[in-house]
Parts: sequence; structure tokens; C-alpha cells
Amino acid sequence: MKTDLLLAIDAGTGSCRAILFDINLNQVEMAQREWSHNAPKEFPGAQDFDVKANWLLIVECIKEVIVKAHIDASCIKGISSTSMREGIVLFDNEGNELWACPNVDGRAGLQAEDLVASGAAEKIYSLSGDWVSITSPARIRWLAERKPELLAKASSMGLISDWITYKLTGIHITEPSCGSSSGMFELSKSSWSKDIIELLGFPSSALPKVVESGTPIGNISQQAAKQTGLSTNSVVVAGGADTQLALLGAGIETNQLAVIAGSFWQTAMTTESPLIDPKRRLRTLCHAKPGQWMIEGIGFYSGLSLRWVRDALCELEIIVGREQNRDPYELMEELASQVPPGSNGVLAILSNIMNARRWVHASPSFLQFDLNNAAGTGRAAFIRSVQEAGAYVARAHMEIISEVSGKTFSEFVFTGGASKGKLWPQILTNTLNLPLKVPVVTESTSLGAAVLAGVGSGVFKDLDHLPKLNVYSREIKPNKDDVDTYARSYKKWQDVYGEMLDISERNVLKPMWRAAGSDVTEYVR
Repeated sequence: MKTDLLLAIDAGTGSCRAILFDINLNQVEMAQREWSHNAPKEFPGAQDFDVKANWLLIVECIKEVIVKAHIDASCIKGISSTSMREGIVLFDNEGNELWACPNVDGRAGLQAEDLVASGAAEKIYSLSGDWVSITSPARIRWLAERKPELLAKASSMGLISDWITYKLTGIHITEPSCGSSSGMFELSKSSWSKDIIELLGFPSSALPKVVESGTPIGNISQQAAKQTGLSTNSVVVAGGADTQLALLGAGIETNQLAVIAGSFWQTAMTTESPLIDPKRRLRTLCHAKPGQWMIEGIGFYSGLSLRWVRDALCELEIIVGREQNRDPYELMEELASQVPPGSNGVLAILSNIMNARRWVHASPSFLQFDLNNAAGTGRAAFIRSVQEAGAYVARAHMEIISEVSGKTFSEFVFTGGASKGKLWPQILTNTLNLPLKVPVVTESTSLGAAVLAGVGSGVFKDLDHLPKLNVYSREIKPNKDDVDTYARSYKKWQDVYGEMLDISERNVLKPMWRAAGSDVTEYVR
């Protein structure tokens, strides 16, 4: 193959991947590696991002995708990265990584509580559009208190996608979509907030230059070329945050609703001004398109929960899938489709509805299975109930977005890994009671990164001159009978979730996850 290609590098919460696209934005090849994050026992709630091990996994993906595509690396004109939000990397003055954490790191609980008690959290939220639960202000305070010697050595900070750009070029930058997830941006200016930086006492010299997504940064360095097999002629382009690039890749227009289904699920809408939820439930960030923003509710681990079911309960599907060269998730959906809507009463208690100020999730549970009906309330029902729980959270977030924005929706776009299936999209459209459209390329986040790679490398003139993105492979409509069933099940799930959260809050059971600084007084069931 001697055609021009674009490479997207995607570092998600649960995996990394490298995906090649042609200049018509058709997917050519993909390589993927799953990963997990270390949890140091000495720091409750802490999770570390292993930069050494995870970079090697990214390198493996890059090498594999080049081999699978049977190409010379010089065919790759532009490269861009995308990643989970909030996760940060600190560097010393020689460019070595000092410390890194993923989005789900929750070690800075006390520091977040202090920011809340002092009123600083409210000020940060009013400027940045995000609470202090999983953003940098509390984490920087934690470092200042627990590892001051490490923080003193920090000469640069970046988000995870910025780190990938640095590994490829040796250049530190950030861009608004991922940079704003740090909680240190001023949304209205799409850049670092002087007020927040002064509040934290963080050196402004350690904050990288802000450039627009799609800006060419530099060519692949000699060191990165040696590691990855990429060509030094390839241009590395500023990428962006996973959800925003999914919106870009799916061709989402202003005020259009989308559900992006990766390890986390985001129910999101783009806006022409920074629309901030006054009740502090949702979050608002800069979009990858200049002059646009997005508001979202996050389904915590909605996708990763099904991976747990796969690994814990579906060994047979994994084995058969390997033997038949089929995706285990496809086999799992076939099994779950034998169970009716409502999963024969089985409820999965996993992600809670987002409340940025009071974000805690009940202990993960499967409830109401019937010991006299193993076939109807066993593995198949567990799989389906996880999918239904993800849909319930998405519906709740849609309702909040509608309340905050004053917008109503006649349809929505469903993209990401879960949209590849048959059952989950149908459950989702029935639960939201809206038709949904599935893009032809469901890896919309990576497609968004490829778009930016094309803009920055000169393949495309700009974001207004692209191949058509909002092209759909399927449109799925609600089934009226199932809509009524899910309306009842959604209400029951909300009631039961509240009871299970009460149990977790009494320390009878361990919550699935608690955001740093969650204020117990904020929870009223």
C-alpha cells in the first residue's frame, strides 16, 4: 500500500489503540492493548498511570498496525493523539516523567474537601466548568502536602494526550479540549486560568503552551522513530480529549445529542457558549472545535463493567470466540438477547447518575436473581442488566442536559465500542425513547484524531473542508412495548440504587468508586 494515511493513537481508561485511516477517513487497520492502573496501598483511592509500561503498549500498537497494513511508515502523513481526560503527567527539567495518574485517581479526597470548605471549589467550578473531584487542583494540593520534593522538581505538566505528543516529538503543548479537563482552565478564554493557578500556587512556567487542536507540532523525533518504527517525515499534530474528538469524528452538530460508549459512557451535547450546570451535576469543557464547548454527564465504568462480566463470568464465550474468530462480546449479546427487557427483574448496580459535587457509586451488585430460575436470571440476565444499567444512566444524563439547556431532542447519535453490537443499541433507544443513529466508523474518537492529523499535516485544508463525517450505518427506532417496560424499570432502578447507596454510605459495603471531596451532606435521596 502506497497511499497517504493518517494515524490516530488513542489512550483510553481501559486500553490503548493505534488506528490507521486513509485520506477519505476509512478505517484501514487497528491494533489494541488493554491495560489497567496500579493502586498503591499506602494512599487510599490512589491509582497510578504507569508511563513506562503503558508507553511500551502504545509502541506495540503502533508497530503492529504498520505490519498489519503492509505499509512503509513513510505513508503516514499525519499523526495525532487522543486520551482520557483529567489524567496528568509531571515532567522534570530533563523531560523525564516524575509522576502520573489516570482519570480515576481518587487519592486527593482531603485536599478536595479543603477546597470545598474554603469556597475555592465553587470559584474553580465557576471558571473551569468542573468540580474538584478528579481534576488537577486537588491532586496538586495532595502533591504539595505528601510529595513536596517531587512537585518542586516539576518543570512541565501535561494531560495524557499531551504526554503522547511529547513522547513522539519531545515538545510540550496542550490544547483546549483535554487541557480544560485539568480544572485549571478558564472556559471563556479556552486557556489557563490565572486565578486558579494563583489559588494553587502552581508555577505558571510549568504549564505548557496552549495551541488549537489540529495545529502541527513537529515531526517524529529520531528517538521515537527508533522506538516505534514511524518515519521522521510524519507530522505530529495536536489532538484532543476522547469525548470531544468522538463528537468531532461523529460529525455532531451544535445542540445535537450523542452517547459515546467507551470504558466510560458520556452523554454529551455541543454548545456555542460555555453552558455550566448551576446545580453542579454535569461538567462543561472546551470542544476540539475553536469557539465551541460541550456539556456532559459521565457513566462511570459503564463500558468497563461489561468487560468485568466478560472476564469474570464468560470464559466460555472467550474460548468459543477464539476458536471461531468471533468477538466474545458478540456471543455475550446473543446470550443476553434470550432474556426479555427488564432482565427478568435482575438489576445491576454499577455507575451512579453523575453529580460532580457529590459523586459516589454504590457497591457493585446484581440484585433479584431467582435461585429457581438459573437460566433466566443467571449469566444472560447479568449481561443484559449491565447493558440496561448503562442505558438508565444515559437517560438520566439526557434529562439533566435537557433541563440545563432548555433543549429537547428528537434523536441522538450512539458511537463507540458498544454501538457495534445489536442488543445494546436497541436497549438504549428503548430506554431513551428516541431513535438513534450509529456512525459507519464507530471508533469516532480515533476518527476525530485522524481528522486533526489530516488538518495539521495538510491533507485537509481545515475543519470546514473534510470528507462527510455524519454518515450512518444504522438507524434504530424504539419499540413501544419495550419503551413502557424500560420506563418502569428505570424508575425502579433509581429507587433501588438510592437504597444501595445508603448501605454503602453507612460503610456496610465498599462503594465502587468515590470521587475525591464528595460531600456527604449533598446526597439527598
